[in-house]
Amino acid sequence: MIKKFILKSIRLYQKTLSPDSGWLAYKYPHGFCKYYPNCSTYCYQAIEKYGILTGGFKSISRVLRCNPFNKGGVDDLK
Repeated sequence: MIKKFILKSIRLYQKTLSPDSGWLAYKYPHGFCKYYPNCSTYCYQAIEKYGILTGGFKSISRVLRCNPFNKGGVDDLK
């Protein structure tokens, strides 16, 4: 039940506030996130596959890696 709520919250964020796929996507035609898939999609996939605790930890570590000192790239869920 909590997992479904978190996943629906992520989808709501993606449809509204996300600079990659939400209302502001027109300002960033080539995407805003330097990773593929973007951070919210990665978070959704991690929580869906691994659950709230492990997926949440993977999501937090991904967001912390997203900084100016990292060049980004393809980041598959392992």
